[in-house]
Amino acid sequence: MIGRIASLAPKSLWGCARGSAALQFALAAPVIVMFISAIAQLGVLFAASAGMQQALGEGARAATLYPRPTDDAISAKITGTKFGLNASGLTSSLTHGTSNGLPYLDIQLNYTTRLSFVFFQGPSVTLTRSRRAYIN
Repeated sequence: MIGRIASLAPKSLWGCARGSAALQFALAAPVIVMFISAIAQLGVLFAASAGMQQALGEGARAATLYPRPTDDAISAKITGTKFGLNASGLTSSLTHGTSNGLPYLDIQLNYTTRLSFVFFQGPSVTLTRSRRAYIN
């Protein structure tokens, strides 16, 4: 009797589809969640890039004002107008120079953030933007 039941069990399991949808969902759900998380992290990086561009534009506008502001005032303007950025990851550098006898100010922003996925921490990503403003 036991031998007969053992020989019938594998045949009946092959024909049974109960629970197959749950198994497929269990295999596919983590992958889908990772893709959605990656798309969200990409959106965070695009927002950070837009925030950096906004801050660079405001810094360049502030640098070209008369009377010319100090570097500290320009840096304060940059950090005050950023959006979508964590202030601890943002660094700025201001470099003065001349080109063809015209003075300029190079503004460079670096933003470092760590990507955060659902199941693990991703690598650190550094975004860099720069702009040159000719000053009077």
